[in-house]
Formats: sequence, structure tokens, C-alpha cells
Amino acid sequence: MSRISLFGIGQLSKSAYVTAKQIINAYCEKRPDGEKSSLVCYQTPGEILFASMGDTPLRGAIEFEPGNVAYFVHRGTLWEINNAGVTVSRGTLLSTAGRVSLSHNGVQVMIVDGASGYIYNTSTLAFAQITDPDFPANPTTVTYLSRRFIVSLLNSSRFYCSDIDNGLSWDALNFANAETNPDPIIAVWASNGQLILMGAITCEYWGNSGALDFPFSLIPGTATEWGLAARWSIAKYDNTLAYLVKNRMGQVMLAKLSGYLPERVSTPDFDAIINAYPDTANASAYSYMLGGHPMYVINFPSAGTGATWLYDGSTGFFAQLKSSGSTRHNAEFSFTLLGRTLVADSTTGNIYTLTAAALTDNGASIVRELVSETIADADQNWIPINVVRLDIEAGVGLAVGQGSNPQIGMQVSRDNGKTWGPQMWKTMGAVGEYRTRCEWRRLGTARFATFRFAISDPVPFTIVDACVNPVT
Repeated sequence: MSRISLFGIGQLSKSAYVTAKQIINAYCEKRPDGEKSSLVCYQTPGEILFASMGDTPLRGAIEFEPGNVAYFVHRGTLWEINNAGVTVSRGTLLSTAGRVSLSHNGVQVMIVDGASGYIYNTSTLAFAQITDPDFPANPTTVTYLSRRFIVSLLNSSRFYCSDIDNGLSWDALNFANAETNPDPIIAVWASNGQLILMGAITCEYWGNSGALDFPFSLIPGTATEWGLAARWSIAKYDNTLAYLVKNRMGQVMLAKLSGYLPERVSTPDFDAIINAYPDTANASAYSYMLGGHPMYVINFPSAGTGATWLYDGSTGFFAQLKSSGSTRHNAEFSFTLLGRTLVADSTTGNIYTLTAAALTDNGASIVRELVSETIADADQNWIPINVVRLDIEAGVGLAVGQGSNPQIGMQVSRDNGKTWGPQMWKTMGAVGEYRTRCEWRRLGTARFATFRFAISDPVPFTIVDACVNPVT
């Protein structure tokens, strides 16, 4: 019996001739030694509609923990949303399009949209544009640290901070410039009690010096020659940050912060794929935790008609995410609300709950695919393919409707994943038919054979492995 590795080392090559192995809308989990497979595969979460704001997408959002609510911007309005999905308008912005950045200090919620700044006071329910003449023009991102709001500016290495506990009050002298390099600050971010100035090709770390006038100062020896490649690619990730990085050598990579240094998590193959996209600066990302798996999701809208990649920090594997009828996933960014992960649709005003309990994306089918490694004779001679047997959890069909007799399709490629044969369907068994065996017979011969499995029925999805020509 010869096992076929469906997932693991060797995924995602820039050349299918090396390996066509791929995972779409699924993720892997390591199992203890001694079990029948060291890796198993499960379905990624689906979406349940939580709220809808119409036919235009949200611009940004933030959880407000003190009030057990969240705030988001849709078109020109700041909205409050509670755990029941009820929304209340809280103020009006001057702009109606483009991403916004939000932060809060426990009472005030601050929004910047690239042109202006706004404050919503959750105690007085007052919403106001920041009109202090010392407030800087063209604020692009905002964060909060040491009782002050901090903003970055468009095409500038300068950043400003507010007065203590008041985002409406600013002093013209409360500013500083990135000191290591004059590259513009793409975003400001507070993490683990420190302020990170994320420049185009460098990053600096600042701390609270305790000074009464301007409280922040550069932490000596912490600057790095790695910059932020995409403003909206930053996401809180497993007690640190993950984002697209680049340096003076030019190409971008995916990394997470480890201390003061970015630790590369992308592979050479993944780097080659994303650097072939026409643009990566407009990438956007979000993160969530799934059963102990820290997940980072990044969208590349300029990759043809779009592409979405999932990085699983527990295994180091990459998978693709795709919504029905699209080359990318529909979620643009996420925010949390009382432990619930919510995602905003990239083209509509829908807000979804992202949950493993959902087997569809708001009712739309999710097509899940696995592409195996290529098997071949050691001397590249012809080999028979008598039987391919899939070790998959059977008997999990639904009681009625689509999925009552779930089907899984298999295709064979005999040219290293360049082209594929017809799809051959087998039943996974109706509900309770746990002994159903998924196998395909008399598949001919090949010098190279690669297998692609696909399922679109809304049923639980657990694959352990596969084998070719088993002893029967």
C-alpha cells in the first residue's frame, strides 16, 4: 500500500512541476505520534449573517470592550453595534469612501480617514470633528498609548500625539519625527506597551520617557531595516503582530514580530507568488483564533480578480480561501465583539459571524479542495493506478436538502498538475452510513499522477489521508 500525502511539506510551489499540492478552504492539524496520520484536514469556518448595511462595504471597525459593543464606519456614518446586531448611528464624517483607522481610550473613540479626525464620546454621546488648529492635516492611522492618541500623516515621517485623555485637544509642539531614517511612516501601532513607527523601509520603537511635554522617545538599538509593505496588512496575531514587510532589497514577505525583529513566516514559493502580483501595497489582512490555531488571512485585490491566503501559525502551512464564484474570499477585515469574530464583506455592507459551525458562506456553497503530491516511479516508468482510496469521515450527510447524500469528486492529472481529467464523483454516505468507502478504480497508468479532491456539499469535512493501490 502506498500512501499519498495530501498536505504538508512541499505545498504551494511556484511551479506545479515541482509540486501541485494545494489546500483550498481547509486547514491542517497535527496529530500525536502513533495515530493513523500525523496530519488531518478540516473545513475552514463559514459565515452567518450578523447585520447588513446595504450594498456598499464597511470602511473600518473596532471593538469597544467597556461598553460591550463595537463601532464601525459605513459610508459617512459611525455606527454602534451590539451583540444582537442592532445598530445605532453615532455621528457623520465628511468622507464617504476609503479605509479608516479607529482607536479608543475607554471613553472616546477616535476615527481618522486620511483627511480629518473625529471623536465620539461614549459617555456624553457627542460626536465631533477635531477642529483644534494644532491637529495635523491628512491623518492616516491612529493608535492609543500612555493616555494619548497618536496619529501618522500622509507621506510624512512625523507623528503627533494628543493631550492626555482628550482626543479633541492637540498641541502643535507635541510631535516628533522618525529618527533612524526619513522614510514616511505608513502606520503607527501600539503593542505590548510600546509605540511602533512602521515606515516604508524601516521600523522604530518608542517608549514612554515620562517627560511632561512630549512623553515618547526612541528606544535605542531597536530600529530595524524592515518596513511595512501594505498599510492594512497589519493584524494582531498570537500576542504579537503579523504583516507584509519589505526592505531595501525590494521584494515583500510575510512576517510576524519577534521582539523587535520581524520573523519571516512565508516560504520562498509563497514569496514568489505574491511578488508576481501587480501590486501588494493595497493588501489587507485580519486574524482570528480557531481551536488553538492562530490564523492570519491576507487579501490581494490586485492579483487578477483577487486572491486570499490563509496562514496557520500552528503548522506553518498556507491555504487559499475562495468564496463561491470568486477567486478570493469575500471577507475584507475582521473585528471582535464579546468573543465573536465578525468579518466585513469586501463588496457589500454585510457583516458576518465567522464560525466553524457554519458550513456555508451566508448560504452560498463553499468548495473545498485538496491537491495531492505527485506520485511517480523512481525511474519515471509507467505505473498502474488500480485503486485510489480516500480516508475521509463518512456518514455525516444532512437529514434533508443539499448534503443529504454528499458527494466528493476526484480528478487525475498525468502531467504534474498542468491539466486535469474529468471529475469522478463518489458518495460520502448519507447520515449514519459510517462505513461508506470512497474509492476510485481502474484509473489506467501514468508516469506522473496527481489527484485533486473537491466537495461543495455543506457537511463536516474531515480527511485523514489517501492511498493508491492498497492491498485489498
